[in-house]
Amino acid sequence: MNPINVVLLEPEIPQNTGNISRTCAATHASLHLIRPLGFSLEDRYLKRAGLDYWPYLDLHVYDDLADFRAKNPGADCYYFTTKAGSCYTEPVYPEQVYLFFGKETKGLPEDLLRENPDRCVRIPMWQELRSLNLSNSVAIAVYEVLRQRDFAGLNRVGHLSEGGVI
Repeated sequence: MNPINVVLLEPEIPQNTGNISRTCAATHASLHLIRPLGFSLEDRYLKRAGLDYWPYLDLHVYDDLADFRAKNPGADCYYFTTKAGSCYTEPVYPEQVYLFFGKETKGLPEDLLRENPDRCVRIPMWQELRSLNLSNSVAIAVYEVLRQRDFAGLNRVGHLSEGGVI
């Protein structure tokens, strides 16, 4: 298990989950999928969006939320929701963190949010727009945790094709 864990509760769109898989692989984060899924794990759109990053992904799949909780007791979770009053940049995320996201059409269940009000965070948006794309939200969250850790373990320097750095 990696220190950063992305949890998708009942994701519906395979392309989003494929993009999130790629983000998780590129940042060495684990991905946890909680059924029901709106697609098969063999879906061609899922696989295409994840490109050739699948061998690098630490993937866990659960039958339901109870199964996730049973297999991850004491998981330190933060719930990303448009309904929160706190900004996602406010918490200092713990070393082993679980970043929870809901399905694309409804987000996280409100009873789960009510159970964890001090762990609910929001990505600010303009006026009353509903939400960002799920894969974009996950990337924002993961990179905030990484920023707080000074991007430890990630390659911070790129190289031009013929050598050298800009």
